Amino acid sequence: MTSYTAKYTKIRSGYMGQIVEWPEVVTEGSDIGECRMMLRDALLEMVAAYGQLGKEMPPGKALIEQMSVEVGNVGQSA
Repeated sequence: MTSYTAKYTKIRSGYMGQIVEWPEVVTEGSDIGECRMMLRDALLEMVAAYGQLGKEMPPGKALIEQMSVEVGNVGQSA
């Protein structure tokens, strides 16, 4: 069992989902639930395709960390 990291981004038509460690695995859904289901399906399809082709799959378990930064005063002199 390998864990991959899903990243969801709000877009005009709903949500875009992408696997961080495997950027080629990307999809969209009208809401977060649909996007999550479609992303899981896309990941399973990619795993199956790589298995059939004998290609090495990217390792999972990326570490994701939120970083906060104040951007209101960037580039202004003190």
